[in-house]
Amino acid sequence: MVSQQQIDEVKTFLLALQDNICQTLELADGKGTFHQDEWVRAEGGGGRSRVLTNGGVIEQGGVNFSHVYGDQMPASATASRPELAGRRFQAMGVSLVIHPHNPFIPTSHANVRFFIAEKEGAEPIWWFGGGFDLTPSFAFKEDCVHWHQVAKDLCDPYGDDVYPRYKKWCDDYFYLKHRDETRGIGGLFFDDLNEPGFDSSFSFMKDVGNGFLDAYVPIVESRKNTPFTQRERDFQLYRRGRYVEFNLVYDRGTLFGLQTGGRTESILMSMPPLARWEYNYQPQADSPESKIQAFLKPRDWLPA
Repeated sequence: MVSQQQIDEVKTFLLALQDNICQTLELADGKGTFHQDEWVRAEGGGGRSRVLTNGGVIEQGGVNFSHVYGDQMPASATASRPELAGRRFQAMGVSLVIHPHNPFIPTSHANVRFFIAEKEGAEPIWWFGGGFDLTPSFAFKEDCVHWHQVAKDLCDPYGDDVYPRYKKWCDDYFYLKHRDETRGIGGLFFDDLNEPGFDSSFSFMKDVGNGFLDAYVPIVESRKNTPFTQRERDFQLYRRGRYVEFNLVYDRGTLFGLQTGGRTESILMSMPPLARWEYNYQPQADSPESKIQAFLKPRDWLPA
């Protein structure tokens, strides 16, 4: 059983997490500020979207909180989870995507969320989910090792199997089947987490949400002053095209948001402000642009 007090605790944490992430990223950016846009969902709930554009480091970034609820689940959810049919639901979470100016700073995404579905005379169905992943345009092994070390360190208190399991889930989820490549270098992805109970599951979700800044900000700080050319900028925009392809073709969060009548502007906040496609593009052999391809296959980043 999940009490209203526990639901309120999750919401309080998520709102504070949004505040902390925005404040920390503003400091790393050094120029831009997040502008807040509050919205109401006609069917129930709403949220607050925060977007930073044309900052000193961040070309466009969004950190969104939403809490939506309703009397019935969308068709996409009940098709895969028939036990949810006929239940009222609540879904709340923080989701963010950061698209930097500098091609040497990776794009990053993070999300933490809580879901509960209830009906009279039945036990509630609830779970936590989330994770974070990194999408570099250029290959820096030390950044990838740091990213995965933070992920492993926060997972280790919950069991030796947690990091490898959620790392694999991330590699499998953020995979573009039509390209036969991962979207980036992965990280963590988990869903349907309700064991061994509410307190442990909530604790893990909090550690993932808080761990994002530990993983991402040091990479931003180390790369934000690296000089770049128009060639490198063009390649960054080309790589952003893969980001768009994944979010519009495969991403379950995008589909859920649109099907539940969420705010379209907030849902599609994850799109980069600029992207490009080039027919049959092939980078020159042994060029910096070609080296990222080796990173786009699942691999172990940390020593055994």
